[in-house]
Amino acid sequence: MISQPPLDSSIQEEIKKKFDQIKKDLDKFKDLLLKDYRKNLVGVALLPPKQIDKNFQPLYPGEKPEVVDKDAIDVLVLLSNPADKKVNKYDFADKVSIEAGKMVKDVNDKIKPQVLLLDELKENCFDGKYELLKLIAMGATIYDPKDFLAAIRIAEVHKSMVLRKFDKYIVSYVAAGSLFRGDKKSNDIDVYVVVDDTDVKRMSRFELKDKLRAIIIGQGSEASRVTGVNKQFHVQTYILTDFWESVKDANPVIFTFLRDGVPLYDRGVFMPWKLLLKMGRIKPSSEAIDLQMDLGEKLLERTRGKLLSVVGEDLYYAMLNPAQAALMLYGLNPPTPKETINLLREIFVQKEKILEEKYVKNLEEIRKYYKDIEHGTVKDVKGAEIDRLLKGANEYLQRIKKLFTVLETRFDTKKMKDVADEVESSAKELLEFYEVKSADINSGLKKLLQEKKISKKQFERYVELKDMRKKKMNKAESQKIRRVAKIFIKNAGQNIQSRKSGQIENSSFLIKHGDKKSRLYLFENVMFIVAEGNEKKDVMRVGISKNSFEEAKKVDIKEFYDYISEIRNPKIGEITEKHIKELEKVLGKKVSLSMMGFK
Repeated sequence: MISQPPLDSSIQEEIKKKFDQIKKDLDKFKDLLLKDYRKNLVGVALLPPKQIDKNFQPLYPGEKPEVVDKDAIDVLVLLSNPADKKVNKYDFADKVSIEAGKMVKDVNDKIKPQVLLLDELKENCFDGKYELLKLIAMGATIYDPKDFLAAIRIAEVHKSMVLRKFDKYIVSYVAAGSLFRGDKKSNDIDVYVVVDDTDVKRMSRFELKDKLRAIIIGQGSEASRVTGVNKQFHVQTYILTDFWESVKDANPVIFTFLRDGVPLYDRGVFMPWKLLLKMGRIKPSSEAIDLQMDLGEKLLERTRGKLLSVVGEDLYYAMLNPAQAALMLYGLNPPTPKETINLLREIFVQKEKILEEKYVKNLEEIRKYYKDIEHGTVKDVKGAEIDRLLKGANEYLQRIKKLFTVLETRFDTKKMKDVADEVESSAKELLEFYEVKSADINSGLKKLLQEKKISKKQFERYVELKDMRKKKMNKAESQKIRRVAKIFIKNAGQNIQSRKSGQIENSSFLIKHGDKKSRLYLFENVMFIVAEGNEKKDVMRVGISKNSFEEAKKVDIKEFYDYISEIRNPKIGEITEKHIKELEKVLGKKVSLSMMGFK
């Protein structure tokens, strides 16, 4: 393969200037369009250059392929219908096309505007002509106030992903929602994918729908990322049998979908139903009408139930939980709902005098509603009453927030003292473990730093923490200090545990007795014999005092773990002939060391 030589810098500069000039010209053209047709201008897009049709075959003798101007700058101008219903929309489009042709002569006569009504673009889709959609997706957006072109771009990218993955199962890919209806304001992009499930054999239809839905929605997220379109991209997935049932049952959602949807891909499923609906051939059955009528009654009953639920559960717990939280912050165990009201009054109103009685009564009132609804004595609640209760609940919550601030300020000092005590205790444990004696903790830790037994960062954390009792801190500073303290305490514990684990490992010996192996852990005052390759982990404990041995005892493995976790600074024993003889006595076999010698 022959590599191409790099472009000369002068050529690169020339190309850049050419593109910059084209961009300026397109912006000028756009501004001229906006000046006269702002209300109707849906979008302006630079389309990819036209390609020579290499597969052209003449329909009659002498017919030649379309001549392609390589220097042409093809631009799509997309319009909405004129506001005046008396004006023919196609005459309006022709007028704009003529005016656009005049505009480009004063800007750049290489710009070739293609004026198209939004309705014409939709008609192309209804007729199964999707070529222009692909060109828009590959083109560059010049003007797109409603993100319609962005919607086409993301839908085309997503559609290609879906078809490449599932091909024969996709029967329709339809754009719908407010954006494709042409509403003035739209916050999202909605597409619907209809999947053929009629020949599914290896899984249930539910499994197919669930599986495909997850993948197709995931591809939607990927399409959003690839295109950089910021609007919410919503993907709905229907299986064909459900779609048919919804049409048959006159589901209003499906009727709206058929009426307003624009197919971006269709294999003869969506458009026939859309045309049948337009012809009036799809009509709700009497059963479907009755179903919708019954649904109205059920939804009304459900609404009543929701209103009761707002008072009976949502409002009650919205007020109860913060009250319980305040009592827990005070230092009490989580109280029951019944206890909460009494404790709120006794502690904060009567004892501490930091809450007014009326707020306790607010909670009492909402609890009474909750109980009355639960027992069925209240079966309905008016909107005005809910408004009153909501207002009272809001005032109550604002007051509880202030109560929280008072309690946090009061108890923060105590909490910080507890944190300081923990930090000091952890630092002393480090000094004690390494047997460092010093006038103060700071100089002791400095010595450990010099001996490289703690890190510089760990020492700096202690320096930051040591005066925390004396400092007055706001909430953010307090939270930062607590985080630092948590890290210091954790690292101190890990330091001790790591060194201790190393010491314990050094005190262990692999011993053989007969055809078995055990691990011997030898400390100053005790030795443990832990069987190897034994799921039950049989353990023998032998106490040692002045070189004499106590009677061996079989103990639970937990006792061994408890010993090594609680021992502060293990004194490693030295194995001797006496230890070997004692081991042979306990194990009843000749003992040999696998790795180490002995004295």
